[in-house]
Amino acid sequence: MSEPRKLEVLRAIVEDYVHSREPVGSKALVERHHLGVSSATIRNDMAALEDEGLITAPHTSAGRIPTDKGYRLFVDQISAVKPLSPAERRAIQALLEGSDDLDDVLDRTVRLLSQLTNQVAVVQYPHLSRAKVRHIEFVLLAPRKVLAVLIADTGKVEQRVIDAGQELSDEVLSELRTRFLGSLSGTPLNLLPQTLQSVIAGCPPARRGPAQALARGLEALATSSREERMVMAGTANLARSNVDFPLSIGPVLEALEEQVVMLRLLSDMAEDPRGVTVSIGRENPYDGLAEASVVATGYGPDATAKVGVLGPTRMDYPTTMAAVRAVARYLSRILGP
Repeated sequence: MSEPRKLEVLRAIVEDYVHSREPVGSKALVERHHLGVSSATIRNDMAALEDEGLITAPHTSAGRIPTDKGYRLFVDQISAVKPLSPAERRAIQALLEGSDDLDDVLDRTVRLLSQLTNQVAVVQYPHLSRAKVRHIEFVLLAPRKVLAVLIADTGKVEQRVIDAGQELSDEVLSELRTRFLGSLSGTPLNLLPQTLQSVIAGCPPARRGPAQALARGLEALATSSREERMVMAGTANLARSNVDFPLSIGPVLEALEEQVVMLRLLSDMAEDPRGVTVSIGRENPYDGLAEASVVATGYGPDATAKVGVLGPTRMDYPTTMAAVRAVARYLSRILGP
């Protein structure tokens, strides 16, 4: 069996199985694909593929389905990720460019990616280790209560209500805002505590009490901004794919619910020269995802945060890889440097 024909037969089996969910037999391959050989030859080719562990027979079926190893070989043979259609690209652009709020953009991203792929879509919030302060705002809600708003240059917005410890006027709060913003604008979030102490030290004695209260609030906001978080959508798609998880869909749902598992998996996925990384079945380090595949890529200025999808190993890999890459590129463009 020549290597090109082996790959061609494997490709045909993967495509038919992904489309039909039914084990694929030699007769179906001959009828649906122009492989240029007889049914007997195809049966021999399938036996060779089975000997190599690339396909297997479920139960006593005469047909064959791909194994994790077979899917891996199929994915590795995808030399380049195909582009989406102009209509699909316009749809992505129209939806993602409709908002400047990071939370809303990421929510739109996962809903769109879930619709494009019919899988579960996940996106990490941008890593803020290098994020900087873009803007700070203080709003007086009551004589002692201040709404503090911290906006990072990634677009992330954090806010909380702070007890200033004493009554403040709009004029005093405006003065404090000018001091904080003048000193903190452009400051990396991880250096905020040190800079805040300098701001407090530079305040007149009468302003240091409320300045310390505001500084504690801003430091708490910066800390919460650096927490690892993710957004997901489309878990209902897993229920429709229940037949693809013969053992149990429970562990997959548990992995999604336990965000630490997914965040670690996304963070540990290595970069692929094609720009999209695929982790198939038991390649996933978490046992609960042994029947699932994850397709992901980085986005943003440093491409360290990931966006991707999770679904059964019986997945339309070329289309899914294209959708993930396209959405990531638009997301990077919107967030900008």
